[in-house]
Amino acid sequence: MQQVLKDKILEVCNKKIAAKGENVGVSFYAFFKNKNDNPELLMEAARWWIETHQLDHFEKAIKIKQLVLGNTTK
Repeated sequence: MQQVLKDKILEVCNKKIAAKGENVGVSFYAFFKNKNDNPELLMEAARWWIETHQLDHFEKAIKIKQLVLGNTTK
């Protein structure tokens, strides 16, 4: 995964967790604007989310953050 995508995912997850607590959910669309201005990065996120990790549409932000950081022990 590109570092720019990792950074964006961590930024969004951290903001959502700070605002709504550790039970807040996100989808991979949360990391992108409504305008599809970077389809390659969107597809990379979708492949990581759907193919690599077989995640549901919404997952807890804390879980996504841990996957990005490579820590799946929680």
